[in-house]
Amino acid sequence: MARQAYGQYCGLAHALDIVGQRWALLIVRDLLVGPRRYTDLKHGLPGIPSNILSARLKELEDADVIARRALPRPSNAVVYELTDYGNALEDAVKSLGRWGARTLGEADPDDAVTVDSMVMALRSTFHPDVARDVTVTYELRLGPIVLSARIDRGELEVVEGAADRPDLVIETGPAVKALMAREITPEDAIALGSVSVTGDPALLATFAEVFSIP
Repeated sequence: MARQAYGQYCGLAHALDIVGQRWALLIVRDLLVGPRRYTDLKHGLPGIPSNILSARLKELEDADVIARRALPRPSNAVVYELTDYGNALEDAVKSLGRWGARTLGEADPDDAVTVDSMVMALRSTFHPDVARDVTVTYELRLGPIVLSARIDRGELEVVEGAADRPDLVIETGPAVKALMAREITPEDAIALGSVSVTGDPALLATFAEVFSIP
């Protein structure tokens, strides 16, 4: 099926011509975390048909949003990564993520939560001005997903995997959204059992302050 252009001489319309197709921005979201093989993208986007993924990758490559790169031997794998033009979408993707999170509601049982989506959720909701005097390492456990988030005076690094000597380990589920949206206080989240922590419980309040959904 041919792509439908908006036919308007407008920067926003042109942007939507490039990344407005279904799944396109989610591919960009995952590539903002880092380069990915085709199989990585397929695994991280449950429900995307293979033909649609291939089509979106070709469209984004033709638009100079992404590029393919062969990894050195012995891997010889091919990864997709954002170009400089594609990386310039980061602020827009994070802003859209924050905007959408405001009315996200409760998760449906079939809704997928992926590593890359959670990495970008933390990066999108991080407030460096609030964290300018904060130095702390969190380990966030969301079922099978484990992330490390290190804050160093307003700078954030989020990676997949357990943290080395975390100051606070947070084990939770969908309640993390309620905590970040201030729908529940850190104290109530712990008291109700929707969040469990290992370490100084006061650091959960800091987490809710520096990662907050307006």
